[in-house]
Amino acid sequence: MSTHFDHASETLELISFEIGDQEFCIDIRTVREIRGWTPATPLPQAPDYIRGVINLRGSIMPVIDLRARLGLGITEPSSRHVIVVVQESERSAGLLVDGVQETFTIDASLPQAPPDLGDDPDRRFVDAIIPLDGRMMSRLVVDRLMPMAETSRRAA
Repeated sequence: MSTHFDHASETLELISFEIGDQEFCIDIRTVREIRGWTPATPLPQAPDYIRGVINLRGSIMPVIDLRARLGLGITEPSSRHVIVVVQESERSAGLLVDGVQETFTIDASLPQAPPDLGDDPDRRFVDAIIPLDGRMMSRLVVDRLMPMAETSRRAA
């Protein structure tokens, strides 16, 4: 029995976006929608990478300044910025990025492990580096970008 059909499923579909002059991507399956920038309502004592919350068709969700979350500075949002609404498990959030570039499919063997920089692998935002068309793109782990529920664990 031939297993050639298995190779077709060994691909990854990703969506790329930019922050400054860097390219990042995430698994397209986590993306619910892409919307233009709308100001978020600030929350007191929120981490500095949380812009606030937005109401998306009755669902309140945090907006994460991805530039700030990755330690690349603070975004000064304008009409060209977009919010990528992502969902991982039961959690949703909006990721504020400079702009979405493209969706693309790659062979699952293409992503390479990022270099070991001595940080905690459980807290690492980048799980792979993808060499693509003469450039390198970092693949982000959506679940790790979202705020941790540490306060609810401490209160229990």
